[in-house]
Amino acid sequence: MRVFVRLLAVLVFLVVASACAPARVAPPTVTAPRFPEFVEPLIPGDLSSHPGVAAQHRAWQFLQAGDLRSADRELTTLLKTDAAFYPADTALGYVDLARKDNRQALEHFDRVLGRAADYVPALVGKGHALMALNRDRDALESFEAAFAIDGTLGDVSRQIDVLKLRVVQQELASARQAVRAGKSDEAIRAYQHAIESSPESAFLYRELAAIEHTSGNDDAALDHFRQANALEPDATTLVAMADLLSARGEIEPALKAYRDALALERDPAVEDKIAALEERAQLARLPAEYRAIETAAQITRADLAALIGQRLSGLLGVTAARDVGVITDIRGHWAEPWILAVVRAGVMDPLPNHTFQPRGVIRRVEFAQAMRPLLAKVAVVAPEQARRWQGARGRFTDVSTSHVAYTAASVATASGVMEMTDNAFQPTRPVSGAEAIAALDRLAALAPQAVAATPR
Repeated sequence: MRVFVRLLAVLVFLVVASACAPARVAPPTVTAPRFPEFVEPLIPGDLSSHPGVAAQHRAWQFLQAGDLRSADRELTTLLKTDAAFYPADTALGYVDLARKDNRQALEHFDRVLGRAADYVPALVGKGHALMALNRDRDALESFEAAFAIDGTLGDVSRQIDVLKLRVVQQELASARQAVRAGKSDEAIRAYQHAIESSPESAFLYRELAAIEHTSGNDDAALDHFRQANALEPDATTLVAMADLLSARGEIEPALKAYRDALALERDPAVEDKIAALEERAQLARLPAEYRAIETAAQITRADLAALIGQRLSGLLGVTAARDVGVITDIRGHWAEPWILAVVRAGVMDPLPNHTFQPRGVIRRVEFAQAMRPLLAKVAVVAPEQARRWQGARGRFTDVSTSHVAYTAASVATASGVMEMTDNAFQPTRPVSGAEAIAALDRLAALAPQAVAATPR
């Protein structure tokens, strides 16, 4: 019974086809296809016995010979008898492509893919139609879907490469235009789309990272800097990543990135950044009390000892150390090592009762008295500099020549280490942390070769 029904269906098809079709023209022999980029809609196995297979083949020969009218007639007649025969619908889509009726072609391909989503000829045809409609991203998706099913499609592979480049160029142009217009969110989306099309392009990650950093998305920026560097190690990328890490206070990772950058390309500016960051790293390991000195409104004796001991350690050893005996009130104090260092160097003195009084406030007169022995050490290593202050006799409106600190004040101001306003020394004014650091920096500049490279 089934055989009879099938034969009857074939007979009906032939009768209808004969009634509908005009006299057939013999299909041409095609030696040079007019549309070699078109993928012939081959007949799936479950349709191999369909009575329209021969007509489908004839239509494709007409198409590739350039006889679009005959191809259209064959396919239209075939679809009138069986609208579900999707290879013919696909071929008719290619006929529309040849006519440059791209929207009509797209309707054919979409209808076919609604029936058979993995039918490669329809996927490729859809890609061509979309590309002709300037929908490059959608075309790329269709071509990639076809190539994922059939990796032997060399023309499709080449088309994918071309489209990827075009899509990236379009997205990149949009992204950069958005950056110029100050539209960061739009720029980020455009870069992300470009990366989807070209995930191996390191420069896209670098540019996206820069925009994300500008927009305050530092976590995302770091991720994309790292992706860029993984794809293409580059000194510029590493420095940008290190700058960001440094700004976030992530010192050790920043140092590693700077050093990796130097390994790729020597750059004195990067060397300077490493030196400064190493100083920060050392400073971060110092006591919190030390780090707070810079912003202190007034410093203590312990603060001054710590600043001198830390910043001018190389200068302290210029002359022989002295025996200071026991100091009773500094044991366990955060500045104890520095206090001992400056006392042994003769820069600061303990009191007669064997105390140091680390909490005592430093006024300008005490500060000058500490600068005097330090300047004497500078004179040992840089005698030419010492001519500026040796034998100096200052003229102050508030410090007489008989004042106990007159010589110290004269030396400190003549050397440029301490400053005055209108010849007023202000001996009793407390010294701030910033003022003390600035003065010590000026002193260090007098004999840089003797100053240890320690964190400031």
